[in-house]
Amino acid sequence: MSANREYKDSMFTVLFSDNEKLLSLYNAITGCELPLDTPVEIATLDKVLFTNRHNDIAFVVNGKLVILIEHQSSVNENMPLRFLIYLARVYEELIDSSAVYKSSLLKIPKPDFIVLYNGTDPFPDEKILRLSDAFMDAPEAVGGLGGSLELEVRVLNVNEGRNEDILKKCETLRGYAHYVGSAREYQKMGFDLEAALTKAAEDCINEGILVSFLKTHSSEVLNMLTVEWNLDDAKKVWRQEALEQGLEQGLEQGLEQGLEQGMEEGKVAKVVKQIYRKKSKMKTREQIIDELDLDESEIKILDNLSDYERYLSA
Repeated sequence: MSANREYKDSMFTVLFSDNEKLLSLYNAITGCELPLDTPVEIATLDKVLFTNRHNDIAFVVNGKLVILIEHQSSVNENMPLRFLIYLARVYEELIDSSAVYKSSLLKIPKPDFIVLYNGTDPFPDEKILRLSDAFMDAPEAVGGLGGSLELEVRVLNVNEGRNEDILKKCETLRGYAHYVGSAREYQKMGFDLEAALTKAAEDCINEGILVSFLKTHSSEVLNMLTVEWNLDDAKKVWRQEALEQGLEQGLEQGLEQGLEQGMEEGKVAKVVKQIYRKKSKMKTREQIIDELDLDESEIKILDNLSDYERYLSA
């Protein structure tokens, strides 16, 4: 690969593109003991969960469909919904589309959804995200029937020092966590990003960590993580600048027209969610304004609600 290419893959996906390393990771996460020569069918899709870079790996092993994501930004609460979309599209690729119309039961691999969190925000060792948490409040159906769909995502913190039992079982993941942690420490010491990544790689090689990978993919690693980390940092800057400028620049026109200068994103998200809860209970505009005691800027959100749906995920 050329060091000048536009990197779509992440270091994580390249590192675990080797089937043995992928199986070792799967065994460590699930507690299974599958032989490392167990057949693996890669089912990763393009541009479904992420459009700028690939942090996802989907594969079928031992009758299971595993969708695995490494996540370095703040954990997105919409992960269950995104996994649902991804799952449907993977099944479309795996099965004969005409088979669903046959009378006999079509057997499909059982899915597992896993996020490996490797970001800097405080996060517990493990958390379960559920699709049902996103369902709007609604009157119970006749007979008391509730929702009939659930999807659970297991989020594991794999930063160095967290979930040590998993890291000990997968040497590649442990090495990756050490490399990332070391690079971040050098950044805290004042190294620029490129210097921090380079110094961390040198340290790992000297310590016998990810030696073959880092020597073989040195330029790719530097480019991939530089793109990835710069993008994450850029997003934080964009958000801050948008707040300081009253969201006049960098956001879609609908949001520009609907937000007052300086409104915090957290407040917007809170108001949007409150309004949606009231609307799900069939409240009128006047009742919503009165019960939530909305001010002028919040009433603008109510009147242009479709422009603010993205804040449901905040």
